[in-house]
Amino acid sequence: MHSEIHVNNPRLYSFRAGSTGLWRIRSLAAVRGEPLPTAPRLDHREGDGSEAPDATAVWTLRGVTSNERYVTNEEKGNLVAVQEGLGRPAALCAALIPIRKSAAWWTLTQEQRREIFETQSHHTHIGLKYLPAIARRLHHCRDLATAEPFDFLTWFEYRPDDEPAFDDLLAALRATPEWTYVEREVDIRLER
Repeated sequence: MHSEIHVNNPRLYSFRAGSTGLWRIRSLAAVRGEPLPTAPRLDHREGDGSEAPDATAVWTLRGVTSNERYVTNEEKGNLVAVQEGLGRPAALCAALIPIRKSAAWWTLTQEQRREIFETQSHHTHIGLKYLPAIARRLHHCRDLATAEPFDFLTWFEYRPDDEPAFDDLLAALRATPEWTYVEREVDIRLER
């Protein structure tokens, strides 16, 4: 069931590529499936982006923050204990990773997805190895009433010297059974 999310909802975020924005797009690569069109800058903000029209926007992606899924209370506590927030002054690098999973993933029950996500793939355990250096926020796209091209948008921020660790994190996650369900993924690297 999709819910209507309004612009003034602080859980709604938009990511707009075009000629303006705080973040310079350093690279944009399709990891799996179709790429996104290139653009020089990325703007991300609360709301759907309609409050500030931009005729130069090449694409806009939207997602909503939500409750934690597929993690136990203990796992969530472990994450919260060591993760740091976004917007740290030294975090001059960022990445936006939009992902769409296959229909086969969405036909699984929540319990089956948890089994693949954590028991087989150790997603949370892998992520913990890279905290607090890499901060992240996950946005769900399937919860929106609009038809979005991705299921998830993950926003990461880190210092420039932590980029090798970020690359290691992505390699570890992409080598898991969970990633066999990914049918489209784009890796967008940014700097400010």
